[in-house]
Amino acid sequence: MKRLIITIDGPAGTGKSTAARLLASRLELPFLDTGAMYRAVAWRCLQNGAAFDDEPQVVQQAQQIHFEFSGNRLLIDGDDPGDELRSDEVSQSASVIATLPAVREVLVEQQRKLAGEYSLVSEGRDQGTVVFPQAECKFFLTASAEVRAERRWNDLCEQNPKLSKEMILEEIQQRDERDQTRKAAPLKPAGDAIIIDNSEKTREEVVNLLVEYVHRATK
Repeated sequence: MKRLIITIDGPAGTGKSTAARLLASRLELPFLDTGAMYRAVAWRCLQNGAAFDDEPQVVQQAQQIHFEFSGNRLLIDGDDPGDELRSDEVSQSASVIATLPAVREVLVEQQRKLAGEYSLVSEGRDQGTVVFPQAECKFFLTASAEVRAERRWNDLCEQNPKLSKEMILEEIQQRDERDQTRKAAPLKPAGDAIIIDNSEKTREEVVNLLVEYVHRATK
């Protein structure tokens, strides 16, 4: 397969991280999880008591984090924090941090540096529009807010039985509003992106569809 960049963008809860990871595995490519990069900054801010509304402080935290590939995995300061980056507090904080233009500049530069001269699958909110506008394959995953809330609730209900679907739906709608209206790289599909609504598709169906499109584009 020739060298190529594949981008997968979309709102929170569409399963784009899982789809991107599985696609990268199927194609034997590194997976650039940009959402994990923003979560890493939020996680570090929470650890160090940095204020999320103090942009210079957040930028400083972002600049001090070292990201690298180990095979197909993205490591943060040489390690994979795993579920620590997936907590609701970190996810919500990351969504706020992502609205800060200077923080996005730092991480976009690191994303492009990580891409280097390698083929990869990159997932996020602005990969096809801002970070890799010349990517050979661009996808935008979407699903209704209600479906995304249901999925998120199923993932979290065992950890936090007090969470209601209504609470999660409200959080998702708030995140959508922030992501779509922010001044720095608002969430939207690239003009040449393939839009896939996975509200009624299984994970396997989505990945198979992505693989099919990539193979067509690289023939």
